[in-house]
Amino acid sequence: MKLMKLAAVSAALMFAGATAQAGETYNAVKARGFVQCGLNAGLPGFSQADSKGVWQGIDVDMCRAVAAMVFGDASKFKATPLTTQQRFTALQSGEVDVLTRNTTATMTRDTTLGLMSAGVNYYDSQGVLVKKSLGVKSATELGGAAVCVLQGTTTELNLADWFRAHKLDFKPVVINTSEEGFRTFESGRCDVVTSDKSQLGSLRASSATPDDYIILPEDFSKEPLGPMVRQGDDEWFMVVRWALNAMVEAEEYGIDSKNLDEMLKSPNPNIQRILGVTGDMGKGLGLDKKWAYNIIKQVGNYGESFERNIGTGSPLKLERGLNAQWTKGGVMYAWPIR
Repeated sequence: MKLMKLAAVSAALMFAGATAQAGETYNAVKARGFVQCGLNAGLPGFSQADSKGVWQGIDVDMCRAVAAMVFGDASKFKATPLTTQQRFTALQSGEVDVLTRNTTATMTRDTTLGLMSAGVNYYDSQGVLVKKSLGVKSATELGGAAVCVLQGTTTELNLADWFRAHKLDFKPVVINTSEEGFRTFESGRCDVVTSDKSQLGSLRASSATPDDYIILPEDFSKEPLGPMVRQGDDEWFMVVRWALNAMVEAEEYGIDSKNLDEMLKSPNPNIQRILGVTGDMGKGLGLDKKWAYNIIKQVGNYGESFERNIGTGSPLKLERGLNAQWTKGGVMYAWPIR
C-alpha cells in the first residue's frame, strides 16, 4: 500500500513538473517580442541572406509564418545561422526557439535528442551530383568513387547503406559544409558529392556553370525536411505545427496572398474557419481569429512560398513532385482546421 502511495506521489510530482514547464518557450517568445530561428547559414532557395542582410527561402518563410501567427507581423524574427554540427545543440540549449533548417525528421532525433519534428515542409530524397563530363548515367556505375559527404548527418549512414546494398566500394571524403563539399568536388578531390537532392539543386544553381552538372536518378533515402522544436512545450509545438498546416491548407482551398480579402466573402465553411470569419480557431493557441489570415497575407500559402523560392520560376527550377498537393499527385496534405 505504501509503495502504491509513493508511486502515486512520484507520478503526481512528475506531472506537476511537466505542467510547470508547459508554455515556457511560447511565453518567452511573446515576452521577447520576436522568434529566434535557427537557419542554414547559406542554402539558396531554402535560407540565405542577401547583400542587405535580408533572409529569404522556403525555410525562412516557415520562420516568418510563425512570427506572423504569434505577433501578426512576419518581420518579427531573428535569424541564427547554424552549421549541421551546431543545429541540435543550439535548439537543445534554448539559443533558438525553432529550427527551420532543412533538417530530416527521424526516429532517433525524436527519441534521443529531446527534440521533436513539427511537420514536413519539403519531402526530399538523398542523391548524388556528378559532372556531365564523367559520362555516368546511374549511381550503380560509381564503384570505387570518392564521394564528398557532410559529417554528422544522416547522409553518411544512407550513403554507406546504399553502396553496401549494391555491393559497391566507395571512398568517403568528409566535409563540414555543403559549400566546402562543392568546392572540393569542383577541384577534383572527389568524383561525386552527395546530399539531399534539394541541396544539390541549390549548389548546382549557384555554380558559374550549372549546366555542367547532373543529379543522378537514384534515391538513396527518404528525407522529410521540416521544423523542429524542443520537447516539453506542447503549446509552442502546436504553434509551429499549425503555422505550417495553415499554409498547406490555404493552398488546397485556393486562398493566396492576392485573393485573400476577396476570399473573406466565400460561403465555403472551411475557408470561413481558416480566415476567422466564423468560429475562433486561434483561441486554443492563445491567438486571435486572424492568425491564419496574417500568415497568408504576409507570407503566402505553401505553393506561393515554394514557387518563389525553389520552384520552376526560381533559379533552382525544382518541380513540385511529392511536394504537390495531395489532390494533384503529391503528398502535401494539411490537417484540417476545424
